[in-house]
Amino acid sequence: MYPVRMPRTPAHLFLATSLLAACASTPRRTASKDLRLDTETVGRMRHAASVGKGLRSVGPVVTSAVTHRLSDLAPVLLTLLESDNTLGEFEERLVDCARKSERQINDSLFGNRAPTREECGEELEVDGCGAPITRAMLLGQKKHALALQCAREVLEQLWPASFSLEQRYRYYPNAQFVETVSREAEARLIAQGYTRELWRTIKPDIVLHGDHDPRRSALTLDFKFPCPDTNEPRWTRYGENSAYAGSNQGRVYRDALGGEALMISPRTGVTR
Repeated sequence: MYPVRMPRTPAHLFLATSLLAACASTPRRTASKDLRLDTETVGRMRHAASVGKGLRSVGPVVTSAVTHRLSDLAPVLLTLLESDNTLGEFEERLVDCARKSERQINDSLFGNRAPTREECGEELEVDGCGAPITRAMLLGQKKHALALQCAREVLEQLWPASFSLEQRYRYYPNAQFVETVSREAEARLIAQGYTRELWRTIKPDIVLHGDHDPRRSALTLDFKFPCPDTNEPRWTRYGENSAYAGSNQGRVYRDALGGEALMISPRTGVTR
């Protein structure tokens, strides 16, 4: 069985997709609250090309602090990965991806320290809908791009079934129906101006499939890079103008794709 290979499309397409989808669903007066997820997605694509040369060495990898939680939080993986040792390595290496990415970006921009709370909260840009983009969001975007590159290598080596990276899904909660949205469909919807069609969509970082059905998840994972790093990682809550108002990412991922949904962050590792 082979990983799902998603077609590579220029970063500006993903930038346009996220901005248009966000503008279609959120009025200007609530943009800063409701556009947080979309802005993260936009920035990841914006910076992917600039950091696309892979991870450099960033010092010794610390794995001793990793508490193996996947066997408890997602026991189905024990069946798919066949042994607890393999599952432990799988978890440690994904957490390492988050830690390396955090360390590399922080080192390159701040030297041997993490950004302060004040630096994290500084507004540096605005997006296409006029919502502020903070330093925390831009840092998270850069770290996501590196972490996903690293995660692809881990998955190709250790995950025995198919997987998807940043696959967009259209989910209808009332009908309990989910479908994949291809890169080509995204481009076509943008070109035709049907941005409302992108409003009812989700885009997890990693979806691990137990078989070859890209609409079903054995486990869904999102990288989280809190800023400052003393903050706890959390799922983004959907605002009142979202198709999933009143819920959060993790709950929608579970409802839509069927598997457990977990976060990976540098300091706390794998959490629900």
